Amino acid sequence: MIHQYQNNGYNIILDVNSGAVHVVDQQAYDVIACLNEMNPDHTADSLRTDTTAKYLTEHLQQYDAEGLRELLEDVAELTEAGRLFTRDAYENIIDDVKQRKTVVKALCLHIAHDCNLACKYCFAEEGEYHGRRALMSYEVGKKALDFLIANSGSRRNLEVDFFGGEPLMNWQVVKDLVAYGREQEKLHDKHFRFTITTNGVLLNDEIQDFINKEMDNVVLSLDGRKEVNDHMRPFRNGAGSYDLIVPKFQKLADSRHQERYYIRGTFTRNNLDFSKDILHFADLGFEQMSMEPVVGPETDSYAIREEDLPKIFAEYDSLAKIMIEREKAGKGFNFFHFMIDLEGGPCIYKRMSGCGSGTEYLAVTPWGDLYPCHQFVGEEDFLMGNVDEGIRKPEIADNFRSCSVYTKDSCKDCFARFYCSGGCMANSYKFHGTIHDTYKVGCEMERKRVECAIMIKAALADEGKES
Repeated sequence: MIHQYQNNGYNIILDVNSGAVHVVDQQAYDVIACLNEMNPDHTADSLRTDTTAKYLTEHLQQYDAEGLRELLEDVAELTEAGRLFTRDAYENIIDDVKQRKTVVKALCLHIAHDCNLACKYCFAEEGEYHGRRALMSYEVGKKALDFLIANSGSRRNLEVDFFGGEPLMNWQVVKDLVAYGREQEKLHDKHFRFTITTNGVLLNDEIQDFINKEMDNVVLSLDGRKEVNDHMRPFRNGAGSYDLIVPKFQKLADSRHQERYYIRGTFTRNNLDFSKDILHFADLGFEQMSMEPVVGPETDSYAIREEDLPKIFAEYDSLAKIMIEREKAGKGFNFFHFMIDLEGGPCIYKRMSGCGSGTEYLAVTPWGDLYPCHQFVGEEDFLMGNVDEGIRKPEIADNFRSCSVYTKDSCKDCFARFYCSGGCMANSYKFHGTIHDTYKVGCEMERKRVECAIMIKAALADEGKES
């Protein structure tokens, strides 16, 4: 399976199953397109036949026959080397994924079901998660860490994200749990990677120092330009949060040497020109950033609709070109959705089955209930157990484990399937009532992001050759 596209003057061919990327001239692009449409077995031997050469000559009359034969030989060699027209060798191992035991490696601790902002798109309902406001106690948090250690098998590196609501509203418990985790590391030969997601309202020097000492990563929530952020992320009295938060975030990012953090924004139908918000981040001095599309039903005025996709695609294209220019000028920055590893990346199991929610990754409520991930919290059909008794409904984990790019019809012929791993199961549930489907608008955006990410790498590699 191959995917061909043209972007920013580059002719790009992605061999989906091998992950190989080829940047070619127009003649090679046309030859490979013709061969793909011809659709023979696409083995090296079949490509070398006189019948295939004749087919190309008849269909690509603008090119000379000898040149076509030479290109055909090049394609055959790439095919023989497993870098073009490769077969899917992964579908037959999907049963191995389904049979893997649940070994938990990460917890999302809902340290606070409360928030000091009133973001209009918040899936957590200002921290309440379809329930009540609450702060996690130290005792529940300890049990959660004990549960993680007990269910982590031979994994040494464990991850804990302090989440909300707003976790800084329960700061003392965060500090106490980090101290407890460090004690347990020595006893169980484990290592905790702590992270925290914050809106920054309560951020101060003491908190910053602790975060820099103990947190492997920190996610800073901000939506971009002042008018955009303050419209969607106000305080409960309606006042904007931008002026208070931005200086704190700039100070924190600089104190971490512009590493091990990222600014996370959300764009909505109100700012489909979101590339300006990303560039605003860069102009503020931030170097690590993400801008996520809002997810919501079309009844919400800010929700992204299918009709908005052309505008969104144009924004991604524009952003990609500007990122190339800034990188060449020594002013580059990282945009999460354009960060694709074409040489290594996740193992094939992760590429097929996704983030590990419900199996490797669980969310814990302030009172200790266990859910597949933070976006399922409050959905009682997904209540898996609690930190006192452990997982009481293993069938929920089994259901998540059975989910893969080979169980979703819309993934089977998608060129981006090994980059998004089937997409977000929570989004699938929100729109279709099942985790075994995909969120169509999200899929379209992911495909565009993958195309832009590959083009950026092609352009920068081309620049390297020229220099």
